[in-house]
Amino acid sequence: MKGRTRKPGKREGVLIIMRKATLALLTVTLFLSGDLISEPIDPPQSSESVSVDYVLVPFIPLDRKGKPLSGLRETEVRLMVDGREVETDLFAHAASAPVSFTILLDGSGSMDLAGKMEGARAALETLIANRRTGDDYALFLSTSGGVQELVPFSTRGDAILSAFDMVEPFGKTAVFDAVMRMPDETVRGGNGSRAIILLTDGLDNASSIERPALLRQLEGIEVPVYPLGLVSRALLLPAAGASFESRLDLGVLGDLARMSGGRLAIANAPEDLQKEIELVLSELRSQYLIGFAPSGKGTVRYRRIEMEIDSRVSSVRVRTGYRGTDPPLAARGGRSTSR
Repeated sequence: MKGRTRKPGKREGVLIIMRKATLALLTVTLFLSGDLISEPIDPPQSSESVSVDYVLVPFIPLDRKGKPLSGLRETEVRLMVDGREVETDLFAHAASAPVSFTILLDGSGSMDLAGKMEGARAALETLIANRRTGDDYALFLSTSGGVQELVPFSTRGDAILSAFDMVEPFGKTAVFDAVMRMPDETVRGGNGSRAIILLTDGLDNASSIERPALLRQLEGIEVPVYPLGLVSRALLLPAAGASFESRLDLGVLGDLARMSGGRLAIANAPEDLQKEIELVLSELRSQYLIGFAPSGKGTVRYRRIEMEIDSRVSSVRVRTGYRGTDPPLAARGGRSTSR
């Protein structure tokens, strides 16, 4: 069954998302006579000149205990780009909205150790058990040979679990190459609220993308990434004088989460992963969306995003920026408003 490219448009009073006018065609999974056939997706190509047509900024306001806040009004929010207030044309609360989950599973041989696959399955079971009407899911597998789409976007959680059960971990890990494919894949989902769930043991030994290039590509990511690290302290003992965390690529996983507005979680027991999935769901069900169309003027470069919100909000989880042209600036002394 061939996937289709979704071309969403603006809709007043509901979630709005604008994406690039053109997307690269990707190889999708075929289901023939009940057999799963999948082909690898090539690594992404980066470009310093890539710009966006619309900047959608999901954000989660948090109280002093780190819990999501609801009831936020548009007049309490100011979106800042490079320190200057921006005129926005979208403000929406996604509390009751369904979510499209793009799930990326690390299929390397190290995932077959110490119950990591069992923990990953427990996390997926929790995700699906807490589904809301309209939630949909896609499952991708990362191996040293590339990325495979095991299940295209579907509302059937049982299809995700069945495909997961067919996975046999093997080989090296190239998960950071794989994760760069996921933002473009998320547009195939049926919902404006989206998230990437990364299930990995945090060890990457086969990716071709180097950290500087990875960080440049992260500058354009507009979907929150939630890396869930499955680790075993017994099997990943550090060298003398080094910390346990030094054996993991926590810096890169942390960058993925921070720059996209997601959150990194490390667990070494299945029940811990289940709790982390519940926290992810709690955040996504409390997510707000704000957005604007860049002016098309000025150079294409990375521009930093910040938010100023009413004092009852202790902190905000939000993407760190976008790559594009100048934003539309708000009138001096005015607040950004939704049209």
